[in-house]
Formats: sequence, C-alpha cells, structure tokens
Amino acid sequence: MKRADHQLETDFEQLPGRNSQRDRIIAAARKHFFTRGLRGVTMDELAEELGMSKKTLYVHFPGKAALVKGMLLQKFREVETDLEVIEQNKTLGFHEVLHELMATLHRHTAEVQPPFIHDIQRESPEIFQFIESRRRVTFRRHFGRLLAWGRRSGVVRKDIPLKLIMEIFLGAMQSVANPPKLIELGITPKACISAIITVILEGVVTGEGRSKP
Repeated sequence: MKRADHQLETDFEQLPGRNSQRDRIIAAARKHFFTRGLRGVTMDELAEELGMSKKTLYVHFPGKAALVKGMLLQKFREVETDLEVIEQNKTLGFHEVLHELMATLHRHTAEVQPPFIHDIQRESPEIFQFIESRRRVTFRRHFGRLLAWGRRSGVVRKDIPLKLIMEIFLGAMQSVANPPKLIELGITPKACISAIITVILEGVVTGEGRSKP
C-alpha cells in the first residue's frame, strides 16, 4: 500500500466510534453525496434537513472532507460485513457463493453514482485513489479465497493463474456492471452479473462449437 493510502487508512480507522447522531448525519450524507456529488450538497443543507444547527454538525465532522471519510468508512465496513456473511454460509456451493459475492459488490457499487466519483476524482484525488485501492484489495481478498477454494475442490482450472482470473472478473465488473453501461445495454444488474459469470466460467462457444475444428 502506498504511503498516502496508508495514511488515509489510518485516518479512517481512527475516526470516532458510531453513535446515533453521527449515524443520522452519515445516512443523510450518503443519500445526497453518493447521488448528487460533493458540489451538489452543502453542509448547510444537511444541517437543515437533519433539524440541527450547523455548529452541532461540525462537532461531529469539522468539514465536508471529514464527513466524506466517515461516510466511506461506514460503506467499506458494510461491504466487508456482507461479504463475510456470504463466505461463512456453509450451505452455499462455489457457483452460489460467486453469484452472491458479485451481486453484493454490484449492489454496493450501484449506490455510488457518477457525480460523486467525478467530484472526488477532481477535488480529492488522494481519496479517489484510496477508494480504488481499497476496492481492489477487497475484491482480491474475497474472490481470491473463493477461487482458491474452487481450485482445491477441483472446480477451478489449475492451468490459469488465479490472479489473472481475478483481474478478468474485476475488469468486467468495472467496465460493464456500472449504471451508465447497464442503461446503454438495456439489461438489469442481475442479468449483467449472470452473463459475466457465464462468459468467464463457461465461455461463449457452445459445446457443439467447441467440438468442431
């Protein structure tokens, strides 16, 4: 992890613990920031919506940057918790876990709309890089364990590096399973994820096609 990323990680983990008022603020921020971006929402608007003074808001978050950090930390924790729950479900087989993991990642990713990413990338590039780094680490951790399990079980081929398989999955999710592309293609997130899994695991050529020279 780069030094800047490590510092952000430390900053995030050192944020105060949860309490009801902080949670209310973060919930309101997520609803607006993730949809409208940073420029589309002011701290004054948030305070008014929450029915609290701006001074009270700043007691918990001294500025918009601190609020974004708190918001992202909560988001990352939710993602990790949801993925862990899926992995610990011993009633699911390899393919079921794979579908559940990818569907969960998509659900969380779908909450974050283009205006937020655009504003973060332009105004806080270090936070944007941290988000990208954290996302890749999370994907590699959970899908790495799944693929390793699949390989031990004889479900995943041994002649293709696991790291390469993970990068293919990650690339497909980033480039195809995002709101603008789904609208362009006219398909649902569930159908998109199912297609990605099918193409990567089974290919696009039929059994008859593979049998032909």
